[in-house]
Order: sequence, then C-alpha cells, then structure tokens
Amino acid sequence: MNDVEAAALAAVDEAEIGRLLVELLEVPSVTGSAAESEVQHVLAAKLERLDLDVDLWSMDLDGLRAHSDFPGGEAPRTEAWGLVGTRSQGDGPTLVLQGHVDVVPPGDLAQWDGDPFRPRIAGDVVHGRGACDMKAGVVAILAALGAIRVSGATLDGQVSAHFVVSEEDGGLGAFGTLERGHTGDACIITEPTSGALMIANAGALTFRIEVPGRATHGSTRYVGVSAIDSYLPIHQALARLEARRNAGADPLMADYPVAYPLSVGTVQAGDWASTVPDLLVAEGRLGVQLGEDPALARAELENCVAEACEADPWLRSHPATVTWPGGQFASGRLPAGHPLADVVGTAHADVTGGPRPAERGAPYGSDLRLYAGAGIPTLQYGPGDVRLAHSPQEQVRVSEIVTVTRALVLATLRTVGAAR
Repeated sequence: MNDVEAAALAAVDEAEIGRLLVELLEVPSVTGSAAESEVQHVLAAKLERLDLDVDLWSMDLDGLRAHSDFPGGEAPRTEAWGLVGTRSQGDGPTLVLQGHVDVVPPGDLAQWDGDPFRPRIAGDVVHGRGACDMKAGVVAILAALGAIRVSGATLDGQVSAHFVVSEEDGGLGAFGTLERGHTGDACIITEPTSGALMIANAGALTFRIEVPGRATHGSTRYVGVSAIDSYLPIHQALARLEARRNAGADPLMADYPVAYPLSVGTVQAGDWASTVPDLLVAEGRLGVQLGEDPALARAELENCVAEACEADPWLRSHPATVTWPGGQFASGRLPAGHPLADVVGTAHADVTGGPRPAERGAPYGSDLRLYAGAGIPTLQYGPGDVRLAHSPQEQVRVSEIVTVTRALVLATLRTVGAAR
C-alpha cells in the first residue's frame, strides 16, 4: 500500500458514516414517491460539497417509456430525477460508483420494532427501511469520495457517482442515466453482498396470469366455475416449471437452494363472499437464468400455462392469459477475466487483512444488467445482507460500511489514481 492510499484510508470519517446513514434513512424514499425525488436533491447538495461536477436533471418519462429498450416499471410516478457527480483529472479511465436511492414500502407496520423511517441504533447496528438495501451502499460511495478529496489524492482519470431512482421496480433511473450519456470503463454497484463479489446477476420478469371462472350465487356454486379452483392446476404446473429450470444451474449460483426462483407474490379473486369468483389474477416473478434470453424465459412460462389449460376441462375452452407488466430484468455478467474483480477483491483483502472475497452470482435482478448491457464491465460489492432487505428486520452494521468504504477508496485509486 503506497503513501497516497494510506493517506486516503486515514481520511475515512467513520463517525460521519453513521450520521449520514441515519440522515438518509429518515427520508422515506419509497419508489415513485415524492420523497424519492427529495433524497436526490439532498444527495446533490452533498456531492456539491465534495467539489464534484453535479448533473441533477428531471428525466423525460414519456420519452424513456417510449424507448424500445425501456426496462419496465411498476410504481406509479409523475417524476424521476437523475443525479451524477463527477471528479475528473487527466484523461485516464472512468470508474462509476453506483447506488439506488429508492426503497420498498415498509409493509405491515405491526411487524416493525418502531417506525421504519426513524432509524434505531443498537451498538454497531442501524435498523430501518433501506438500511442495507441500499442506503448503506450510497453512504459508502459518498464516504469514499470524501476521503479521497480530503486526502488530496490526485486522479489520472475520472470517478463518477451515479445515484439512481426506480431500481426496485425495473431500473428506470439507471436506464435514464445511461441514456443521458453518463458512462464509464468499469462500474461498482454497492448493493448488499455480505462481503462477496457478485460478478453476475440472474434476471427477474414480472408476470400476470388471469384465470377466468363463471360466477353464480354461492348457494348454487355447482352451476358456476370458481376461478380459484381453476387456478390450482396452473399453480402446480408453475412449481414443476421452477424445478425444471433449476436443474443444472450455473456454478456461480451453486450456493443457492433455488438459483432461479419462480414466485407468485399476489393472488386476487372475487368481489363478494357469497359469489363464486369469475376471475383470479395472480402476479409473480420468473427468475431468468444467467445468459438466458428473456424472450425464451417468457415463452417457457407461457407454454407451461397453456399446457396446464389444455389438460383442464374448463380451461381448455376458457384459457388463462399471461401478460408481462412491471419490471423486466435480464441477467448480466462481468466479462470473464476482467481485472475489476481482482482490483476490488484485492482491495477488500488489503483492508480486512483476510482472504479475497468469494465470487458469486446473485439470484435477483439489479441495475448490473443495464450497465453490462451498455458495455460497461460491472460487479456488485457492498455492505449488508440481502436476506434482511425488504423485511421488518432490515439492518446493517456500520463497521461493514466502513470496510466497504475503505475498499472503495483503494479500488478507486488503483483504477483511476495518478499514483497507481
């Protein structure tokens, strides 16, 4: 480790990391909400105080939605703000540090220990919605850029912070940022990875299945057809499809009991207790295999539903329909042998004094596939445990954020630093 790197690590402000995380968690930036836009303006001011060139803009939603490659969306919204902060010195490579600012809704408030948007601190642990997914990662980016600035380290290239909205429902923010022309030679996304390097992401496609029935009075249910009963063979067929699609998964996904989950998240049927329901609507997500064409994945699920309908006397003449609303996440992967994995892995080892982190694939969709699809080699490395994300137990250790911050400092200097 050279003197420039040592000075930058010494400039990491651990106390400020905790304060900044609490400040960001208090902004309830649920996907599509006004607070999602608010937090972008809060972060823009922080990037300006770091003397970065800041681009804060209102995205053209209609134009982006009309684009042939639009990644989809689920949350209603009337605005979306893009935010990029850049420090440029010299004509060397460009490294992107990326994080999303939106969080999912808190769900059942009774399951939380307190208000999900009033952070609770217990020792080294901070609890709250968005703690690990992924405001801790956003904080690590800000803290790393701050430490490099305070240390006086010079760059022979460019480092850019991309803070994006709408990751949770499809990736509109990242898509709009790339469409604006903000690009790079490599990208680190600070999603929660529990210290591992996620060099690939499976995809996830949101589907909707509409199953028809025939309504009648509940007292004469035998002359009607319940859409709930008709859905059951389809649900069983989906379970068999999941098993088939997970046979022989990629080695990067070997640590997961189910590498490519197929999950039904909502089921809605009927509008009156004493009426046989004439429509059931099931929505869920289909895991996309690494390297799989999403169109082929869609076709496989559609064929599965069609076969289940053909085997059922009612559905044979009244088939269910499949549509694909919402987020459409393809898979993505860091090119084999790309040096970014070695740079980040070695930085982590140097900071912790331990071994290089494991390289894995992630079973969920993320913005990685958009950056990879734009030709930017990308991996994920960040603080927090994704198993706690989207749950009422969401939390992160400040010490983890500090470790990731320090590793980002080294990775940045070793990629675009003048003394590299």
